[in-house]
Order: sequence, then C-alpha cells, then structure tokens
Amino acid sequence: MTASVPFTPAVGGRAPSSSPLRLTLAPAGTPAALLDGAWWPRSRNLTEQLPALVECLDRLWGRITRVAVSRTFWPVIPGEVPAHGHMVRVGWSNAGQDPHKLLLLSYTFGCWSLLVIPPETGPATAARIMATATNPLRSLPASCLIREAERFRAAAEAAADSDSLREAVWDSEGGHDARHPTSRTPDGPVTGHGPTTAVGVWEIWAPSSR
Repeated sequence: MTASVPFTPAVGGRAPSSSPLRLTLAPAGTPAALLDGAWWPRSRNLTEQLPALVECLDRLWGRITRVAVSRTFWPVIPGEVPAHGHMVRVGWSNAGQDPHKLLLLSYTFGCWSLLVIPPETGPATAARIMATATNPLRSLPASCLIREAERFRAAAEAAADSDSLREAVWDSEGGHDARHPTSRTPDGPVTGHGPTTAVGVWEIWAPSSR
C-alpha cells in the first residue's frame, strides 16, 4: 500500500504553483525497503525540479541538506540549489549510483532514497512504477523497476497491435459473414451455403478459444 503526497509547491514563498508535485512515499511503519518512494519530475532540469521536492520532504523528514544524483539522468548538475529557505548541496556520480535513484540526506532522520521516473514516461506507466516502487513485496533496484515497467508497456502495445491485426484480418475476410459464405443467383435472392470455410478466419481472430 503506497501513499501519494498531495502537495503544491509555493513559488517564491507566495502563490502556489499550478504544477503539483508528483511523489509517492511508503507509508510510515512499513518494513524497510530498497526505496522509500518514487518521484516523477516534470523535466530533467534539476535546478527547477529539486526545490519543490525538498520543500515537501522538509516537512515530512526534517531539513534535507544534501542530495546525490546520477549524471546519466541529469544533464546539468548544480553544486547547490536553494530550496525552502536554505541551500541543498548536490553531489553526483557517473557510475557508482543507479541512474534512476536519488539519495537524500536529512538533517534529522538520516538517508532516504527515491526512484526517479523519467519525465517523458506516460501517465499509466508512471502510475504503475509508483505503485510498485514502495511495495515491500517487490524490492527491486530502481533501474530494474524502470526496465520491468518498460517491458510491460512494450508487451501491452504488442498485444494491442496483435489484436488490431487480427481484427483487420477478420474484417478483410468478411468478418462475421465469412462464417456463412453467400452467393447470389442470377434470378434469385442471396442464399447461404453454410459455415464450410469459416474455420481459418475464426482461428486468426481468436486462437485462444480453441
């Protein structure tokens, strides 16, 4: 069971932003896991995206003083970022850190980790990743969860394409009428000859029914 965090960051400490933070955290009291939550930023601009995240987590975990990110994910990494009235130091690694993982050091509670979902991810896939990331029964590294979700998405798209192909073949073969081929006599109405050639069409349309 995960807990979504309804939070709208402030802009300059005044008016709230029109873009709520997309963050899911493991509920308090759940067993320790590899990840404490999942964050779906709106871009790969760390200077723009990090302040809202820190503002929210400061309220939940105590002041966030440092973060560590992967240069593979974030193209530009500032040395520090102003967030929620204080400066947050930013460290990075080329190879030593999972590219889809963000580490946060809290002044009060210690170290936390979030899975970072690529901003270009579709909503359905992002929702699936967020639900899985804090499931104690699915303790996988961040990048493994991203790859698993991508495989699921690709399989779903392939299945949809296959269904569309079957439907196209079904329609091209005459659809439902193919089960009852018809002929028109020169002087009479349309007459049916029975389902003598329907087997091939039915197998293409629904092979799992056999």
